[in-house]
Amino acid sequence: PTDRVLELLHRIKWEQDGTLALRRSCAHGVCGSDAMRINGVNRLACKVLVKDVGTKIQVEPILGLPVLKDLIVDMEPFFEHYRSVMPYFVNDDPPPADGRERLQSQEDREKFDDTTKCILCACCTTSCPSFWANGEYVGPAAIVQAHRFIFDTRDHAAKERLDILSAPNGVWRCRTIFNCTPACPREIEVTRALGEVKLAIRKGSPEGVIKV
Repeated sequence: PTDRVLELLHRIKWEQDGTLALRRSCAHGVCGSDAMRINGVNRLACKVLVKDVGTKIQVEPILGLPVLKDLIVDMEPFFEHYRSVMPYFVNDDPPPADGRERLQSQEDREKFDDTTKCILCACCTTSCPSFWANGEYVGPAAIVQAHRFIFDTRDHAAKERLDILSAPNGVWRCRTIFNCTPACPREIEVTRALGEVKLAIRKGSPEGVIKV
């Protein structure tokens, strides 16, 4: 009753067909490497109980990225979009004189707490019809990663990221289809995060967009 889909795929590979190709690493829903379509829905194979998906299970590679073999897709286009949004902390101020970390209030931390949970599994991006139609669209995952820094009060590059995401293949390619939120194995409110980025672009600043 506790068998996961990933374990079934292991048994197929180890006992029946050693040529089966799939990605997996931690097997505990943390690394995100075993994202695939299970009965037509983007899931992490290590998180899906066999008993919850019925007696017939169809597994497919996630959509919108080139298939290399079986369940393995080329993730480079996905990570290229990720890198394009400056997904790193930018602050040129001198470190605090006392040598401690850069502190912020709990309220400020809560503004981006949800988007810190992203594990870059690509479930959200590859569930998005806008991404299927246009692979140049940066996609929900990249915008979630940008959100995490745009709304961090310690970071100084919010404007640059908002400029990047206001480009033709940025956040405005989102049509608010809502596929991305239920696809997220970390239960991030992806569509809400994208909406907050859109509002920040319209305002010209992330200030005042999120109330906590």
